[in-house]
Amino acid sequence: MIMPRGQELLMPVNPLFIALSIIIALALNMLPWGGWAWMPDLLLVVLAFWGVHQSGRVGMTTGFVLGLCMDVHQSALLGQHALSYVLMMFACRMASRRMLWFNVLIQAGHMLPLFVLAHGVAVLVRMVAGGIFPGPQTLVAPLIETLLWPLASWLLLAPQRRPPDRDSNRPL
Repeated sequence: MIMPRGQELLMPVNPLFIALSIIIALALNMLPWGGWAWMPDLLLVVLAFWGVHQSGRVGMTTGFVLGLCMDVHQSALLGQHALSYVLMMFACRMASRRMLWFNVLIQAGHMLPLFVLAHGVAVLVRMVAGGIFPGPQTLVAPLIETLLWPLASWLLLAPQRRPPDRDSNRPL
């Protein structure tokens, strides 16, 4: 595959870094933020990022298990977050090859409908089960997650941008 012009060649990602970033995002999601409806789902952003960049390593099973963890933590309807995370991972897997050709800002624009879809599915499942509509402030969370996409890309790709060990026998 030919690299897009101006895009740097990244080193392979360490699987431990993927796991550590997901664990940190899960821990940040579990902090008591007050249950505000506009709070971004940081775990969703990290899962979507790895779903786009490493779709072979982080897939729908990971999204399902972590979604169940979030359901249990938030005392939500069992499967509410799991369904939205699985749909997000599926959409990221389908769009990953196309999205990697674009820069980070265009990727964020592509991610906005996916974040809206994930939150919409969670709200729809909650309402079908008899819950109340959380209000229009739920539309703010996907916007904040979209704004976090460039930061997440910069932060999570940083270890792959480090220069390789220099060797006098190897020109690269």
